[in-house]
This record gives sequence, C-alpha cells and structure tokens, in this order.
Amino acid sequence: MKIKIKKNISILLLILGFSCVGHAQQEIQFTQYMFNRLAVNPGYAGSSGSMCGSLMYRGQWLGLRLDAPTPGAKAGSLPTDFLFSFDSPVKILHGGLGITLFSDKIGYNSTVSGALDYAFRIYWGPGNLSAGIEGNFYSITRDGGLLGSDDLPGDPTQLPSGSSDPSINGKEVSDFLIDASVGVYYQVPGTYYMGIALKNIFGAHSDQLNFGTSRILNLLGGYEFIIPSNPSFRLKPSALIRTADFSVFQMEASCLLEYQNRFWGGVSYRFQDAVSILAGLDWEKMKIGLAYDLTTSKLGVYKTGFSFGSIEAYLRYCFRIIIPPKNPTIYQGTRYLL
Repeated sequence: MKIKIKKNISILLLILGFSCVGHAQQEIQFTQYMFNRLAVNPGYAGSSGSMCGSLMYRGQWLGLRLDAPTPGAKAGSLPTDFLFSFDSPVKILHGGLGITLFSDKIGYNSTVSGALDYAFRIYWGPGNLSAGIEGNFYSITRDGGLLGSDDLPGDPTQLPSGSSDPSINGKEVSDFLIDASVGVYYQVPGTYYMGIALKNIFGAHSDQLNFGTSRILNLLGGYEFIIPSNPSFRLKPSALIRTADFSVFQMEASCLLEYQNRFWGGVSYRFQDAVSILAGLDWEKMKIGLAYDLTTSKLGVYKTGFSFGSIEAYLRYCFRIIIPPKNPTIYQGTRYLL
C-alpha cells in the first residue's frame, strides 16, 4: 500500500509537469508574496519610490521521495523555484518600470519565464493609483528522455503512454510563448495597499507541448496597524486570492508583527495546503526574510518519504540615486554688470 501511494504521488507530479489537459498555473507560489508585489501585480512597478532588487528561492515538499515511472528512468524534480525582480520609479514616464525573471522546475518540465512592466501613476486622495501593463514570455522544456521507456507505467486510464503522445515520447521538446498581463494598484504608504491583476490575458497555447498559459486573476491587499499602547510594534495583515481560469481557487492570509521597522515575525495560512512561519530583518538598505511551510495536505503525512515542508529565502536591496541641484553660476567680472 505504501509503495502504491508513493507511486501515485510520482504519477501525480508527472501529470502536473505534463499538464495533460493543456493548462497549468504558471504563477510561481511564494509564501512571502507581500514582499515582492511586482510578481503579483504589474501596477506595483516603482511604488516603493526607490530602486529595488529582489531575490527569492523556494524548495517545495522537501523530503518527498519520487519513484521513477519506469525501470531505468529518472525521477522528476520536486518544485524548485528562483525569482529575480527589479523595479524603479521613472519620473519622466510618470510612473515606474520593472523586470521579473523566474526559473521553475517541476516533474519533467523546466520553465524560464520573464516579465517587463510599466506602470503609470497618479496621486489620488491620500495615496497614489497606478495602472500597469506587462509583457510575458515563457521558455518551456519538457525532458521526455528522462522517462527511460516509451511506455509509461500503471493503469493506462490514469496516464497516457509515451507512444500516444509525441511530446513525451522519450525526447526533449521546447517551445516559446508570449503573453501579456494588466493590473491596477492603489496604496497609501504606511497604511494600506490593494490591487487587482489579470495575468496571461491572451492564453497563449503551444501545440508542440500540448500546453497553454492559464488566465490568472490576482487579488492582493494589506494593512499596517500601529499598536497604540506601544508604537514600536506594527501589525501587518495581508491576503492574496488567486483563480486560474475561474476554475481553480487559492487563498492565503498572513499576519506579521514588526518591531521598530527592523525585525518581524509572523504566520501565514494557505488554504488546504500549508501553515507557515515567517521571520526577517531590515539591515540598513537590505531586507532578509525566511519562511518555512508545514505541509497540511496529504503530501505532508509524517511517514518516511513524505514531505516535511517547504522552505523559502528572500533578499531585497533598495537604494536611491539623488542628483544634487547645480549651484547658480556667479560672475565676478564687472563687465557683466554693464
């Protein structure tokens, strides 16, 4: 029974990687979403008022043992994600620019994706409102050669054989997709923020990979509350709700407690998936964060070969370039006074 369960998990990851219905949630999942809002909403670009670069790493379902689908084949990769983003306000453009690069591995799929963002910003009420547009690209590689055999294991009603699907017939297949996203973002700095974004509005499709980008709607919001009895402490609740093609929904909510704008810790809950612990610090211009997810789904059963959680690391550096005004030129020759 135990071997059968592990085999089913391997097949499940295989299906996630192959996306047998031709769609998948390309949005990479990060517990520390509140620190890298550019990846969620293109309208955020330049909102911090500084030039900021961020790095994130996520290793998901650590400890989960994957069995190869056929003798001589190699087991697929557990979800492993990297992210780099950079954004800056650009005064001449009345907004900000941003760039985001992702690297994602899951099963037998490897994806390198990126986004270029522009946000137009106006002051509205006590805060500022921005509308953003984003160009997306996806470079996707499926390594069918790792399957070893053209015939996949198990019940053929559960998983198609390699001979019936040329995209997984023992070969490495790649394709390149282009899409676009839009978003609206509003913030009152130091008080609250909210935004809505629609990712992959064209739903690009690859016939070669039998794969398509899902249209994903992101709803993001957060609030900062100063504790009256001790202003050194701030509560920062936030939430992110996602839906892929309005058929799959995901919700996560977090609450951080920050001390003197320097140290923070908190908890997060992802519905039917994980409970997370977050901690970090601000050190001069740098922000460092860590998160650990305790898997609450069936993948997190405490038995040998099952997941004992996911880990995430975050690094952010912000700076400003200030050009001092030129001093007025003083003429000392008397001829200029005539």
